[in-house]
Amino acid sequence: MSNFVDEAALNVKGGDGGAGCVSFRREAHTPKGGPDGGDGGSGGDVWLVADRNVASLLAFRDHPHRKATSGTHGSGSKKHGSTGKDLLVPVPEGTVVKDRDGTVLADLVNAGDRWLAGHGGQGGKGNTRFLSNRRRAPSFAEQGEVGEERWVWMELKLMADVAIVGLPNVGKSTLISRVSAAKPKIADYPFTTLEPNLGVVRTDDGFEMVLADIPGLIEGAAEGKGLGHQFLRHIERARVLLLLLDLSSTAVMTPTEQETVLLDELEQYRPDLIERQRVRVGARADLADPALLESFNGHILSSVTGRGISELVGRLRVAVEEVRADTVAPDAYVVHRPTPEGIRIERNQSGEFEVHGREALRAVAVSDLTNVEALDYVHERLAALGVDRALARAGARNGDVVNIGKLSFEYENADEINFADGSGR
Repeated sequence: MSNFVDEAALNVKGGDGGAGCVSFRREAHTPKGGPDGGDGGSGGDVWLVADRNVASLLAFRDHPHRKATSGTHGSGSKKHGSTGKDLLVPVPEGTVVKDRDGTVLADLVNAGDRWLAGHGGQGGKGNTRFLSNRRRAPSFAEQGEVGEERWVWMELKLMADVAIVGLPNVGKSTLISRVSAAKPKIADYPFTTLEPNLGVVRTDDGFEMVLADIPGLIEGAAEGKGLGHQFLRHIERARVLLLLLDLSSTAVMTPTEQETVLLDELEQYRPDLIERQRVRVGARADLADPALLESFNGHILSSVTGRGISELVGRLRVAVEEVRADTVAPDAYVVHRPTPEGIRIERNQSGEFEVHGREALRAVAVSDLTNVEALDYVHERLAALGVDRALARAGARNGDVVNIGKLSFEYENADEINFADGSGR
């Protein structure tokens, strides 16, 4: 079974907020003390964090669920509940996060980049918070908010200085094993490499560069043939492309034909890849015809005999240093923040109005909807949020049913809401 996974689904769930407490002081000499219910603690958030010590998305293949801890409930004597702990989920550098529609939500390029994947629910307010001149002894509190839950799709795009690109079975794995400490599986048959391999090349003077052995491309890879999209994705972030061409007498194509196929596939997949600096290398020179070696215009090497290996490392170093110097600024991670959600009105198939929006849902999240004081508070909050006006603009008429979370009521006019029943439908 492969230990490299570059695509995975993830379910995140922020911790639920704790409920506020309804409590009154009951001391020996204060038989009718005021409210002293504490607030509930907020739930923890779920964060995705790029970590250079994580190599793939393997951890999510069989265990896709990640949940932060919930906040605890408030209690009497104005004791607030504890806040749930945030959950930090490590992912590889270069992880792209998308929603179900394929919209990019975050691009975590460098170690330490983080993205808030699941908001924890806010803790509910205790009855102390509802004390006012009108409500001297509020007998209701606020429920905790449910933590955000959603599915996201993660894709890994390898971070490498050099991407080794070539047709199947041209010696890419052998080359990376010779120039780095990587130990890829090597055999003499096509598609040996079914997953990318990373190797770090270190020179005596401390210079480092990362090489990626990309599984062999075939004609039609840009259209997805032979898992082409999965392989091509890992070339996107490479600074330099190493085109590895088979010079052996057993090659089914000439070096020129091989190069044409590779460049065509790269251009079809992403045109800007053709503009990347690239090094043209002829491999398997130990099996090549001398005449071809004489006519080949590019660097020649043999991973078996070692011919041209050190010279190639030097050429790649020069190319990588040039590109690094020309880079204005390092890639920064991108987070696409959604537009804050306000009050949104929709009409369902039954003709009833549905009110959406976090603040509207919080306004009706009180502990006892049969409590007259609680309903009065809910009415005030909804009016302050502009729900009445929004319903009027949406075409609501007297007698229409309106749903906000678990609460249902009959709409009467823009100035007054008559609650049909406090317990919902």
